[in-house]
Amino acid sequence: MRVGDLGFWWHSLGGPPSPGPPLPGPLEADVAIVGAGFTGLWTAFYLKQARPSLRVVVLEAEHVGFGASGRNGGWVSGFFSGRPGLYERSGGPEGLVRLQRAMFETVGEIGSVLAREGIEADFHQGGQLSVATDRAQLAHMREELASARERRGLLEEDLRELGRAELDERVRVARALGASFTPHVARVHPAKLVRGLAEAVRRLGVEVYEGTPVSSIAPGQARTPFGTVRADWVVRATEGYTADLQGLRRALVPMNSSMIVTKQLPGDAWQSIGWREQELMGDCAHVYVYLQRTADGRIAIGGRGVPYRYASRTDGRGATAQRTIASLRARLVEMFPAAGPVELAHAWSGVLGVPRDWGVSVCADRARGLAWAGGYVGEGVAASNLAARTLRDLILGQDSDLTALPWVGRSPKRWEPEPLRWCEIRSVYALYRHADRVERRSGRPSRLARLVDSLSGRA
Repeated sequence: MRVGDLGFWWHSLGGPPSPGPPLPGPLEADVAIVGAGFTGLWTAFYLKQARPSLRVVVLEAEHVGFGASGRNGGWVSGFFSGRPGLYERSGGPEGLVRLQRAMFETVGEIGSVLAREGIEADFHQGGQLSVATDRAQLAHMREELASARERRGLLEEDLRELGRAELDERVRVARALGASFTPHVARVHPAKLVRGLAEAVRRLGVEVYEGTPVSSIAPGQARTPFGTVRADWVVRATEGYTADLQGLRRALVPMNSSMIVTKQLPGDAWQSIGWREQELMGDCAHVYVYLQRTADGRIAIGGRGVPYRYASRTDGRGATAQRTIASLRARLVEMFPAAGPVELAHAWSGVLGVPRDWGVSVCADRARGLAWAGGYVGEGVAASNLAARTLRDLILGQDSDLTALPWVGRSPKRWEPEPLRWCEIRSVYALYRHADRVERRSGRPSRLARLVDSLSGRA
């Protein structure tokens, strides 16, 4: 089994790419984008399509898709992080509903762009199953379903409950009591997507400079070791690596997530499991896992390992602790005993950006020429696309339905300084794990988990 080296997705394409040419020296542009992940590349794509005359430059410290964009679970999800009240505060109840509908439409938008641009990324809209494997999880699932109907305006066709028999017709998960299903989620091979998107923006004339770290961002400029890029607009699209920028250490914390992927399962194992529609899947635990059936017949499963490293240190090339690998494998076999004899092919980790209130923000300060988007909390494959289209309209000064969405202009407060944030984040996940153990034994939702939700800002 291979561990680290940026993960399975890149190695399935022949290995991580070497960085392309760096910035040749100081230059001037209309828009400078810092970060060549999904947010940065989608923003460049839509800006250049809308106004081909713009000089758009993307600056990337490593190579395209080095961070979460090339390492994630491959969920093109029509849902987004943050409690409803965050968005209702600025947009009212109807604003939250509009944002939710825009996210649902975004799943189809991504599929359409891939088709138009000829990007083969294993895109398949089979939906998502949230599976309850004990009575407490079943209660959580039903509570989430009721809240989504009430607060987000979801209809039966958007999200519905499946009983055990109906779930078994789709996929047979050991100990499952039921599930919820939504069609508004698609599977993708993330490294294929980010690589294809980078090729598409280059075809449009966007300049992408790799191996070019940005040390600081200021109005009208992004500073690098090779010179300063001066631009009318500077866009921060750094997500989990934001803490590396001068003055932004407490804006977003880099939260760690780990994944393992099996070798290809034999036909008899798939006959036992089912999963023919290739839905994305997760459980309903507080420290949850997320899974996909890959296009080539493997199972990839991810979850929190070591959730946070002191002083916002990031993960390098994805080294993953053996205890995290063992924990994910145990959960995989618990859910799918038929996968037990199948060897693991790869294990890796990456970081995602988490704001203090766990909600997404899209901002453009016209007076200073600074824009940013992020805080997706692991749900950024689709959210970055909608955020990028919103940034396009904000930068071009065009009022639109997107610029009126309630995540525009949010300013979450900063995280606490160390060692407070390290203690808080590690404690929160320790308490969630404890709550999961208690709930599994008792079958009842934990009051402790509700308290932690409230204290951490997740509820």
